[in-house]
Amino acid sequence: MINIPATDKKRVIIAGCGFAGLTLAKKLKNSGLQVVIIDKHNYHQFPPLFYQVASAGLEASSILFPIRKIFQNYKDYYIRKCEIRSVDPTKNQLITSSGPVDYDYLVLALGATNSYFGSKEMEVNSKGMKTIAEVLELRNTLLMNLENALTSPNENEKERNLNIVIIGGGPSGVEIAGSLAEMNNYIIPKDYPELKERKVNIYLLEGAPRVLNMMSEKSSMKAQRFLEKLGVNVITNTLATGCDDKCVLTNDGKKICTSLIIWTAGIKGIRLDGLTPEVYNKSNRIIVDSNCRVKGYSNIFALGDITFLTEEKYPSGYPQVAQVAIQQAKLLAGNLLREQKNKPLLEFRYKDLGTMATVGRNLAVVELPYIHFQGIFGWFVWMFVHLMGIVGVRNRLIIFINWAWKYFTYDQSLRLILRPKGYS
Repeated sequence: MINIPATDKKRVIIAGCGFAGLTLAKKLKNSGLQVVIIDKHNYHQFPPLFYQVASAGLEASSILFPIRKIFQNYKDYYIRKCEIRSVDPTKNQLITSSGPVDYDYLVLALGATNSYFGSKEMEVNSKGMKTIAEVLELRNTLLMNLENALTSPNENEKERNLNIVIIGGGPSGVEIAGSLAEMNNYIIPKDYPELKERKVNIYLLEGAPRVLNMMSEKSSMKAQRFLEKLGVNVITNTLATGCDDKCVLTNDGKKICTSLIIWTAGIKGIRLDGLTPEVYNKSNRIIVDSNCRVKGYSNIFALGDITFLTEEKYPSGYPQVAQVAIQQAKLLAGNLLREQKNKPLLEFRYKDLGTMATVGRNLAVVELPYIHFQGIFGWFVWMFVHLMGIVGVRNRLIIFINWAWKYFTYDQSLRLILRPKGYS
C-alpha cells in the first residue's frame, strides 16, 4: 500500500501529469479535497516542442519541469513517482508498481502512445516522438547517421544515412520536416563541409491528398509550398506499406533507402487493466460521457488524449490536442466541487481556439476561429502561444534565448550525441 496520510477529506487520484493532469491538479487548489498525483516521471513535459529537441534546436531540460516544484506551496497534495499497473473498481484502488492506493475519485490522464496500425516492422524500425526518451533517441540517430555518412566506404550505405523518411503529414510531421530542412540548409553544411555537395534528402509521406488535412485547403497548400521551398520532398496520396532497417516501401511500389524513419502518423490510448473492455473504442480511447465520467463507473473519470467523446461537429471524437485536455480538466475541476455541494454538473463542450503549425523560420500557418493567416506573422503568433504554454519562467527564458540566437545566427544550440552506458 502506498503511504498517503489518512484524512477525512475525499481523495482524488490524478493518474498522469500531462496537460490534463497538471491543469486539473492546479485547479483543485484549496478545493477541500486531498489530491494525489501519480506519474512514472517526476517532471511535466511539453510535447509541442519535442520536434525542436529531436532536431537539436533545444535541450530537453528546457521543455521539462519538475512536478514537485510546481506544487511546493499546495497543501494536502501528494506526489508519487511509480508505474500505473491497473485499477480495481470494486475496491476503489489504483494498483501501481509501489502498491495499491485507495481513491474516492480516480482521474485517468495517461495520454496516448504511438499507433502503428498493426505494423510490427514499423514499430521496430521507426522512431516515435511521443516521449522525451524517444525524441532523444531520434536526435542521437540523426546525428550518428551524419557521422556514419562520412566514414562509410560504401556509396549505398552513405546515401542511406543521408535519407530521412517522415511518415505522417499532420502538425508533428510537418514541423519536424521543416526543422530538419532548416538544419539541412544552415547547419549541416557548416558542421559537415564534406557533405556540401550531398545534402540530406528529407521525404514526407502522407496518405491523404494534402498535408495538414485538418486545416483549410489554403493553409495546407501554403504549408506544402513552404516545405518544398525548404527542400522537403512532400509525397501525398502515398502510404508506407512496410519497412525494414534499410528501406521504406510504399503502396505505389517505390522503395526509399533510409537509416532513419520518423513515425508521426497515428496515436492510440494507453489501455489500463481492470476496466471493462466495453469502455474502450478501437483506438484504445476510453468512452466518457459529457461530464468526462468513464462509461459504467460513477467515480472514475478520464481526460485528454485517452478519452473518446463525440458531438455533432466531432462525430469521430474530439481531436487529440492539448486544448481539449486543458478544457476538460477545467470542467472536471469545477464539477468535482459542484458534486461536493450536490449541485448539477456542467457538460463538456469543446471550444476550438484554433490550429497552427510552424514550418520553419518566418514560416507558419495559423487558423483561429475568425481569421486565417500565414507567413512571418503566423510564425510570431505560434512562438508567443507556445512560449506562454511552457511551465516556469526560467524555461521560457532559455527557450526565448535559444530561438533568438537561432534567428540571428542561423545556428542551433545543441548537437551532442549523448548515449546511456553501454553505447559507444
